[in-house]
Amino acid sequence: MKRLQGPLALCLGLIFPFTGALGDDEEIDFTDLARPEHRYWESTPSDPFTKIKDELESGALALDESSEKAYLESLLQALRIPASSQVLVYSTTSLQLSLISPRSPRAVYFNEEIYLGYVPGGKIEIVSIDPEMGAIFYIFDIPRQGARPVAERSRRCMNCHADEDTHGVPGIAIKSVIPGPRGGSLDSFRRGLSGHEIPITDRFGGWHVTGIPEDWKHWGNLEGRFTPEGIATTPLPPGERFEWSVFPVATSDLLAHLLFEHQAGFVNRIAEVHYWLRTSLATGNGRFSDADRPMMEKHVESLVRYLFFADEAPLPEGGFPGDAAFKSAFLADRRADSSGESLRDLDLSERILRNRCSYMIYSPSFQALPEGFRRRILTRMDAALASGGTDPLSSHLEPGEKARIRRILQETVPAYRELVVARK
Repeated sequence: MKRLQGPLALCLGLIFPFTGALGDDEEIDFTDLARPEHRYWESTPSDPFTKIKDELESGALALDESSEKAYLESLLQALRIPASSQVLVYSTTSLQLSLISPRSPRAVYFNEEIYLGYVPGGKIEIVSIDPEMGAIFYIFDIPRQGARPVAERSRRCMNCHADEDTHGVPGIAIKSVIPGPRGGSLDSFRRGLSGHEIPITDRFGGWHVTGIPEDWKHWGNLEGRFTPEGIATTPLPPGERFEWSVFPVATSDLLAHLLFEHQAGFVNRIAEVHYWLRTSLATGNGRFSDADRPMMEKHVESLVRYLFFADEAPLPEGGFPGDAAFKSAFLADRRADSSGESLRDLDLSERILRNRCSYMIYSPSFQALPEGFRRRILTRMDAALASGGTDPLSSHLEPGEKARIRRILQETVPAYRELVVARK
């Protein structure tokens, strides 16, 4: 796939000074992934799983094949995915729905670039994030009796991972449903939405959640049935109908759920921007038109708003502690500034992060944005952080928090530091 560099970066920097008010505009239809500017299926992805796919299939990636669980654990280690990121879903919202039920939940594990699904007795599912094309999907059998795995790039995943939940681009779909006794959905919530702004009261339907306070209202750890009065729900405690021992860890931790949701919202939004930029440029024969400016500005504002957690759903009173093992794994990748602060530092009393700027700003997907567009985002972030409190993108941040975020960005994001230095 042709990478967006050079002329596109110049177009973004010179044709669009990003002035003028937002207006009513029509969105470009970029849902056809086979279009020449996308070539989703024809291009060779540069996501992290594709890069090691040949090693996996050839056996060069040495994995423990002594048991299904051992293979999973060694694969997670090879992909640098912490086992403590495990979250369990028992609704039949997967390609492997025939294997999933309250008696056999599906596990999901993740880092910032790879999301791995596993069903005992089933296949391994991979969602790996290409910096410009979004989610790339693979599915393969766990090796048995010496057979080598063949990682098939899956088209079937697109039925759920490139629809309204992801705004038509290849992304991450997280369902919240009321499952029946066999895992089938009786009702659903939050269609077309992903990210940290979704209220806790609409989340976790069909998922097990451990470490969650008993007085929090949510749809996790429940199953439903139809009655003459409507859907009635009953508790389904984690581990009641399955053995924890079939999984690497005995958790489906609340913190892992919240960070999974935050990252999914980011992945979907940044992928949408990449597809919009390519389609807009192709429609304009290599240049952006004046008519594109309002939508461009909307994407900038939306991304900055998301990066700053401006619409984060508040945690219920009292917060929660978070699983110690997952917290340790998550904090292992923190990038600290000279004061010891980082974008990964946790709060967990009223909100997820102490410093409300997403650590996903370090992701390859953000770094792969065209230089001019990325510069505009960083410029808008800096203006919001320097404001006295009236900027709608940062008015929720306390002055001390703004100062901390600005210092962290200057010391850990080179492009931001260059921008600040250039403006002095």
